[in-house]
Amino acid sequence: MRVGLLHPGEMGATIGAMLVEQGHVVLWSSQGRSEQTAKRAAAAGLTATEDFHDAEVIMSVCPPHAALDVARSLQGTAALVIEANAVSPETARGIGELFGHRWVDGGIVGPPPRREGTTRLYLSGPDATEASRLFDGTRLEPIVLGGSPVAASALKMAYAAWTKGSAALLLAAMGSAQANGVEDALRAEWNRSLPDLEARWQGAAESAAAKGWRWVGEMNEIAATFAAAGLPSGFHEAAAEMFDRAVTARGR
Repeated sequence: MRVGLLHPGEMGATIGAMLVEQGHVVLWSSQGRSEQTAKRAAAAGLTATEDFHDAEVIMSVCPPHAALDVARSLQGTAALVIEANAVSPETARGIGELFGHRWVDGGIVGPPPRREGTTRLYLSGPDATEASRLFDGTRLEPIVLGGSPVAASALKMAYAAWTKGSAALLLAAMGSAQANGVEDALRAEWNRSLPDLEARWQGAAESAAAKGWRWVGEMNEIAATFAAAGLPSGFHEAAAEMFDRAVTARGR
């Protein structure tokens, strides 16, 4: 098949390379993209193009804050669109309205799929089963969800609410300890009563510094998801602020 991919970041490029291994032609648009992205796409075996007019499937894997604009750029396509970004069900529903029935909601759980058993692609909507066939037998396990057409986004938001939300809480806990001069005492108590927590905090700090710019938008989408469900949105509004601070601190 001819598959369009927007845009080949770390996750997208890994998925694209995997599909190339399966014999598919994976297209990407180089217009306005960085030299780093171009090198990543070339290493993945992707084919540069100016448009996706002959693509049969288009997959969007981009930062959450860009998802709606990327979807608007694809309006009018005849391809089946897989919207696989970390967005709220409401945002996903709005994106779906741009395409009609030739659209599938998606949510990726796990790291870039470099080996089997690590990463799932949840899919929902009337064409979810058709979309899932593209990934059969690959390192990215497709899982079709019934019920709501935006069930995949709902699941992604609920999952990331804990994984990334708890990482932000660890950053805040350590920040509080540092501000009050009890960092060493906190580390010592963690090592006694919660021995895996210091390593988790260290991992959270490193990931937030590298990817926090992307996670800010994801936390805002989770906050919107919680609010729509009648739950407090403040958890993840605060998490967005923590990740923004991590990025700012790295840039100093």
